[in-house]
Amino acid sequence: MLLVIHPQNPDERGVSKVVECLRRGGIVVYPTDTVYGIGCDITNQQAIETIIRYKDINLRKTNLSMVCYDMSQIADYVRPIDNSIFRLMKRNLPGPFTFILEANSNIPKIFRTKKRTVGVRIPDNKIISEIVRELGNPVLSASVKTLDGSKYITDPIDIANELSHIADIVIDGGIGGNEGSTVVDCTNGNTYEIIRQGIGELIE
Repeated sequence: MLLVIHPQNPDERGVSKVVECLRRGGIVVYPTDTVYGIGCDITNQQAIETIIRYKDINLRKTNLSMVCYDMSQIADYVRPIDNSIFRLMKRNLPGPFTFILEANSNIPKIFRTKKRTVGVRIPDNKIISEIVRELGNPVLSASVKTLDGSKYITDPIDIANELSHIADIVIDGGIGGNEGSTVVDCTNGNTYEIIRQGIGELIE
């Protein structure tokens, strides 16, 4: 199902339809401030496993990531954050960044990789922000690429055609970007390391 939602003024009815789908265990493709993402409610293991198979994710090597509404929601799922790292995140979020943090015991079991870390995002995008706010839980965050993984799919109509077998709803929030978020590893105390330079330029 292709669902048009205005990127600047997301309508309440459209957002509620997506939230209801997520609560039922559905899988949704949504816009962010970088590329289109595919995700589900992080409390639904079956939906997460479906996305892991689609993305061919190796949990031994890859951090799962999630979209949160604000810093308070992030704090619910990660170990205490060093003050300097907290300030760094506050300066750059919402924005096109994924911060890798140490997960706490609240994180769903499937997220608990050997590394015990999780990627967190607060995209500067009103559609996914409103969805996560109304849902009350973070949403799994995985990028939407062609089947061979060679490039991002930017047109939501193309995404709907490509992912009709897996996505219950594809949100059309306009043409997406073709460059991912900047990934920042913050798991080493009060220091950090940029492990992938994406579209975001970190404000230090």
